[in-house]
Amino acid sequence: MNRLFKDFIIGWIFLTMLFTIFSCKEAEKHPVTHRDYPDIMKSGQLNAVTEYNSISFHAFEDTLTGLHYELLQAFAKEKGLTINITPEMSLEKRAEGMINGKYDLLANNVLITSDREDSLLFTRPILLGKQVLVQRKAQSETDSTYIHSHLELSNKTLFVVKGSPSIYRIRNLSNEIGDTIFIQEVDKYGMEQLLAMVAHGEIDYAVCDEGIAKASIAELPNLDIDTNISFTQFYSWGVNKNSPILLDTLNVWIERYKKTPEFRKLIKKYSYTTN
Repeated sequence: MNRLFKDFIIGWIFLTMLFTIFSCKEAEKHPVTHRDYPDIMKSGQLNAVTEYNSISFHAFEDTLTGLHYELLQAFAKEKGLTINITPEMSLEKRAEGMINGKYDLLANNVLITSDREDSLLFTRPILLGKQVLVQRKAQSETDSTYIHSHLELSNKTLFVVKGSPSIYRIRNLSNEIGDTIFIQEVDKYGMEQLLAMVAHGEIDYAVCDEGIAKASIAELPNLDIDTNISFTQFYSWGVNKNSPILLDTLNVWIERYKKTPEFRKLIKKYSYTTN
């Protein structure tokens, strides 16, 4: 089994058990309510949800790491808060938990879309990123599976995480090339697992975040991630629509923190850019 995939499974099982126990205990103590910043400060705890991957939140041996994990820690430390981070693979479950008040903050690479703006408030942009096509490197000059341009995506099937914002871009791309691009949504795995599936020949094409693809390429050297699917996009965090004070607080902190050497080190460490 690929080491990247094995590390994911071990880390995910450990964290799932840990946070399932925590969530059950919290549910017994507190009914689900929508909280704004004063409520959070009064409780001393911030409940955040993020995606489990090497960029957002990741367990390696006995260490927790990840860009959004470190950003959350920095915010919580400045505000004197204890932070409870729940890793959730399903994009839909993360959004559902935000809407019903289970979580105060959605902290991963959130792309602002019109349907999400109906249910969430978004912070000022934190990062810049884009979606890329993941495929295997060409085995020869006549390799028929290798995609050289968007036009060659005609009648191809692209695998994406269920609910991914890249779906909208793929549909637009289909209109641009004047032919069908099939989309297969996957709800069982995250982007890193789709990368591994392409590398192992289980599927031919996937679309994922460039930062996650770059972080995985050393473990999966037969992958090609050089074809952009989207233009550069802004990534933000999200809060519930009943939390405008939390949004303002985060915005002030983000604008200030982005000017610090600590933030620049994080961006460099995780190979991202910022506006």
